[in-house]
Amino acid sequence: MMIQCKNVQKYQGAQLVLNDITMDIRAGEKVGLIGRNGCGKTTLLHLLIENDRPDQGHISIRKGARIGFLDQIPTETAGSTTYEQLLGSFAETLEWQTRMKELEQLLSEPQRANHENLYEGWLQEYGRLQEQFEQAGGYEMEASIDRIAKGLGIAADQYHRSFSSLSGGEKTKVGLASLLLKQPDILLLDEPTNHLDMSAIEWLEQFITEYPGSVVAISHDRYFLDKIVTKVIEIEDGEAFTYHTNYSGYMKEKETRLLLQFADYQEQQKQIKKMQDSIKQLIEWGNRSNPPNPGFHRRAASMQKALDRIQKLKRPILERKSMDLQLSQEDRSGKQVLVLKALSKSYDRRTLFEHVHEILHYGESAMLLGDNGSGKSTLLKLILGMETPSSGEVTLGSRVSVGYLAQEETPQNWKQNILQYFREQVGMEEGEARGELARFLFYGPDVFKDVRSLSGGEWTRLRFAILMYQKPNLLILDEPTNHLDIDSREALEEALEEFPGTLLAVSHDRYFINRMGRKIWVLKQGALDVIHGNFDDYKAIQARQVVNTSEQLSNRTNTDIRSSKAKQTTDRSVTKTSKSKRNSSIKSSHVSLELQIVEHEERIQHLDDQMLSQDICHDANQLHILQQERVEVQEQLDALFEQWMDTMQNNE
Repeated sequence: MMIQCKNVQKYQGAQLVLNDITMDIRAGEKVGLIGRNGCGKTTLLHLLIENDRPDQGHISIRKGARIGFLDQIPTETAGSTTYEQLLGSFAETLEWQTRMKELEQLLSEPQRANHENLYEGWLQEYGRLQEQFEQAGGYEMEASIDRIAKGLGIAADQYHRSFSSLSGGEKTKVGLASLLLKQPDILLLDEPTNHLDMSAIEWLEQFITEYPGSVVAISHDRYFLDKIVTKVIEIEDGEAFTYHTNYSGYMKEKETRLLLQFADYQEQQKQIKKMQDSIKQLIEWGNRSNPPNPGFHRRAASMQKALDRIQKLKRPILERKSMDLQLSQEDRSGKQVLVLKALSKSYDRRTLFEHVHEILHYGESAMLLGDNGSGKSTLLKLILGMETPSSGEVTLGSRVSVGYLAQEETPQNWKQNILQYFREQVGMEEGEARGELARFLFYGPDVFKDVRSLSGGEWTRLRFAILMYQKPNLLILDEPTNHLDIDSREALEEALEEFPGTLLAVSHDRYFINRMGRKIWVLKQGALDVIHGNFDDYKAIQARQVVNTSEQLSNRTNTDIRSSKAKQTTDRSVTKTSKSKRNSSIKSSHVSLELQIVEHEERIQHLDDQMLSQDICHDANQLHILQQERVEVQEQLDALFEQWMDTMQNNE
């Protein structure tokens, strides 16, 4: 057992955040910690790393276990570069390395050998440090840093940048990379996929799946949870509920559990009602008797005691409140909502994209994908007229009214509360405004919270409340699900499904993309590719492209083989007499190589069949692994052909 919590209770001021948390996490388990925003997930992580202490209950962590926690903004060493921050993950290993160099210097001095005891002690210390250094991956420090930094999308040209000059998102990525490099026994991750592009998220999923330690991840990314977790712990009403499955399995199990709980609750309520009616009847009968009959009263009192001893079941909440977002349009736009014609954008010598042609029609739902830095936000700014294209043009159709949700942090320079800000934006009386804000989960005194103090999720909900009253017919959303909990994401998806207008969204939330996308725009290598379908269709096309590339390589290789064999057959017929005089060892080597070639060709065919199978063709990670293996086998096959050609030339 790595972590065990028993009846943990925690207050934040006068508010009870965690009421009765009982859970356990075993070695090697991958756990998803989920719940609505504000339910106490992050509070629980801070208790686990002993940043805080529970008010009641007990938390046990295996003795000697190393815990790594992903801070929202990692601790920074004054004046350090990005690379120095990453190298800091090997602080103890670097100390060993420094000491080993000192010992090497001491051991290399001849006069030291005369002091046998001292010399022997240095040798033993050096051997111990060398073993620790090797086990800690000291000889692979630079390679490990490059591998993890590349996987998370930290470019090598950022290594020498001052860490303090990085954006909040970039700092979080560096913090995550530093944590993964430390390889702790327990990884505690709070929203690890925020600020990562899709390829980095997929890399992180593969890393966590193969990670030998225990992982506890707070996340609202449903695809991510499905990929990595084997256990889901939900924090609800201050309690922890455990499900031994991934996120999809949790959804089914929770629905079944709630229905059973509701049936048990209804049955108990019937029993309580029946007992209460019986008690009331007995009291009435006792009072009607003349004189009053104490026997009825005793029976009523006895039944009341039995009723008091019953442990009352809480009424399960089958459907919790979520933001009531209802999107509508003031007026219908023309058929062509957005036209991109030969659109190009460059900064100095760097070209983001060029010659982009695309039309977005009324009622379509397009998802814009691409790696960080590919130009997604720039394309949105060009569409909104916030930037000027280098060449080409952007045209909005007739009667198009744009509603834009930017990817922005909570404003720090506004001194308004929620109510004042909302009223200013939509022009509404106070009473009506408070009622509308309640639809977005801002109740009672919440409306007087300072806008600067809002969490990311609260700020996004407030902006959606404003967007709803603008009634646009073209919605342009930049990372709309960031910071929203799963209930709010589902409420957003349901509202967008009912929206009659046109949608263009940038998102890394694959569940959102799959549910909402009917057209996928992919910015890649300076071009815009368009796929008609959702995220599953996009991944299937990617998988087919990988297989087709493999087949083309295989066909090209086989063609070369056949032509080589044909040439060698002709040459053999011409020089048959001279070949018969060659020694038998060369012939044996030739036969052995041909057998190995056949084996490698069969292995490549088997890998191609695997990549085309239904179980694997939609799994990008598995496809990547198989493709890497295929490349390795192909390289071995090419080497065998070269040897085979050499033996043929020797036979000649």
